[in-house]
Amino acid sequence: MEFCKQFNARTGQKELEGLIIPVVVTVYSDRSFTFITRRLRCDFAEARRRDRQRLGCAEQGQIGKVTLKQVEDIARQKMPDLNAASVAAAIKSVSGTARSMGIDVVG
Repeated sequence: MEFCKQFNARTGQKELEGLIIPVVVTVYSDRSFTFITRRLRCDFAEARRRDRQRLGCAEQGQIGKVTLKQVEDIARQKMPDLNAASVAAAIKSVSGTARSMGIDVVG
């Protein structure tokens, strides 16, 4: 019950409502715990606003566009959470995620 209270307190912002938030939970032998909330997975806010129902359905057609500069900004933000050795590798990872979400990467 205590975990739920603390989690809700940390993630209670209106813009996070309905999103999946990655969390790393550590439970100790004395039944105490700590947890860290991670950044959202490649947050394409523009795409979520445009068509939330179709997000993740790339076969239904593209639902939005992002520029390479926007992808680079997202990759730099996500760098601590990504398993990439360089910014170029992170950009490739974020671009692939965008394509799989139905978002066209231009530029």
